Amino acid sequence: MIRLLFLLPILMSAVWWWYLNNRGYTMKEGLRGFIYIFSFNAIIIGFFTLMLFVTH
Repeated sequence: MIRLLFLLPILMSAVWWWYLNNRGYTMKEGLRGFIYIFSFNAIIIGFFTLMLFVTH
């Protein structure tokens, strides 16, 4: 399961990109959303990595 965590930011970014295109926004206007997506996912992946090291 942990090895598939890289799919989470890809999926969330694809959904955000689809939303931006449907609403008529440019990628530059939606850049903050991409930053939020990647920072959120970095925290989640970091947490799970830390838990792997703590529990072994």
